[in-house]
Amino acid sequence: MITASCHCGAVRMEIDAEAPETVLSCGCSICRRKGGLWTYYEPRQVKIIPESGATSIYLWGDKMLEHHTCKTCGCTTHWSPVDKTYPRMGVNARMMEPEILAAATVRHSPGPTE
Repeated sequence: MITASCHCGAVRMEIDAEAPETVLSCGCSICRRKGGLWTYYEPRQVKIIPESGATSIYLWGDKMLEHHTCKTCGCTTHWSPVDKTYPRMGVNARMMEPEILAAATVRHSPGPTE
C-alpha cells in the first residue's frame, strides 16, 4: 500500500500497489507546466480521501481527462478519465514520499505539442 498526499493534506490517496518502477515526465503543454511526474493505476486501486470537493478540475483539449488540483494548496494530485469505464488513471508521483520513488526510473516523453 502506497500513501500520497498534497502539501496541505486535504487530498490524500491510498494506492493498492507496490512502489512504481517507472514514472513518466511528460513534456506535453500542460504536464510540463504542472511539473507532474506520472505513474498509472487502475482507478479501483486508488482511493482518494476525501473523494469529492477538495479538488478543482481542469479539462482541456479533447476534454477526456480531468486534471485534479487541491483547492487549498494548489498541488496537482492526479488525473482521471471523464469516461469512468476507462481502466487507467494517473497519479502525480510527486505526492508520494521520496523514499517510495528512490528506485524508480524516470522516463521522459515529449508528449503532444498542443
